[in-house]
Amino acid sequence: MPSKRRLTVAVLFGGRSGEHEVSLRSALAVISAMDRQRYEAVPIAITRSGRWELCRDALSMLERAAPRLAGLGRAGIPVCLLPYPARGKLATVANGAVSLGRSSLGGAFPGRIDVAFVLVHGTYGEDGTLQGLLELSALPYVGAGVLGSAVGMDKDVQKRLLREAGIPVVPYRALTRDQHRRDSALCARHGAELGYPVYVKPNGLGSSIGVSRVASARGLGRAVAEAFRYDLKVLLEAACEGREIECAVLGNREPQASVPGEIVLGRGRAFYSYASKYLAPAGATTRIPAALTPRQTARVRELAVAAFRALELRGMARVDFLAAPDLSRLFVSEVNTIPGFTPISMYPKLWQASGLPLERLIDRLIQLALEEHRERAQRSFVYLGRNRPRAGSR
Repeated sequence: MPSKRRLTVAVLFGGRSGEHEVSLRSALAVISAMDRQRYEAVPIAITRSGRWELCRDALSMLERAAPRLAGLGRAGIPVCLLPYPARGKLATVANGAVSLGRSSLGGAFPGRIDVAFVLVHGTYGEDGTLQGLLELSALPYVGAGVLGSAVGMDKDVQKRLLREAGIPVVPYRALTRDQHRRDSALCARHGAELGYPVYVKPNGLGSSIGVSRVASARGLGRAVAEAFRYDLKVLLEAACEGREIECAVLGNREPQASVPGEIVLGRGRAFYSYASKYLAPAGATTRIPAALTPRQTARVRELAVAAFRALELRGMARVDFLAAPDLSRLFVSEVNTIPGFTPISMYPKLWQASGLPLERLIDRLIQLALEEHRERAQRSFVYLGRNRPRAGSR
């Protein structure tokens, strides 16, 4: 009896984003943990310029680059997805020409892709653009759809939807670059209304890139300018300094929440910055499970699932909370639709503590992607109503 064919999983990583290097660490962890009896990983690196390349020896390349937070160089065979259903086939790109042929590449080229595992954090990966291409290609993929991804990336719109759903968010103000140009004093008024300290951050980026803690009006201009380097809109958020709680969510129509965890900052760290996350070993530690009462734990998990539903998410998300030391105040800070899978990342750690190790978590995410694709494939794209318009009418 012939053995069952392994599913071919395209792992997409890198990308045109400030989180490019973090994505490499996530990809290394996922590819290394994937069950090789069930899945064949097809690593596709997306360079900083946006070029897609099929990696011949991805693990070795990632093992060299990821620990140093180095970016991608030339990775392999130039490839692309076609914006129409092509039965999961990758196209090759040579001298500007696109081809579905594979004869010259032999066994180095996959016959077809069964599902995509997107690990491109940030811009052009987590914001719905890549998900839109995967939808056009009719390819199943792990994680939120176009709408959920776009909303999850836009912190301002995300907070509006959460607030509309009755989920508490920290008081904040949004400021566009055009508004700032027309009225340079507007950000100062926002800061005064919120009260110092305030946190200034790009609207559509993660990993704490471009985020500043501003203690007084004197430092606001510099922080806003730094945030505008990465986005056309920035947020000013009131401080809720005390505890940072995180909870992982998994599922499609019946999402489940993990045990909550807590980020404990190292001495002298004002907030959970990029350096605290990735560059300084003593910048922060994690406490899993978080030191919460059963009632507090239930509240965090309830809010995490409510946020997941309010933003129309599926597959996975990590919900971050800010809280007073005694949890008398608890706010959803933000929701991440492609959470990190690095060795220090909370999403896989939280599921590990909840009884779902990384290998099984990856398997569950792939199965959720396939389930969602099958469900959506049942939609009709042809109108079969009785009263069809006559020829030539509209």
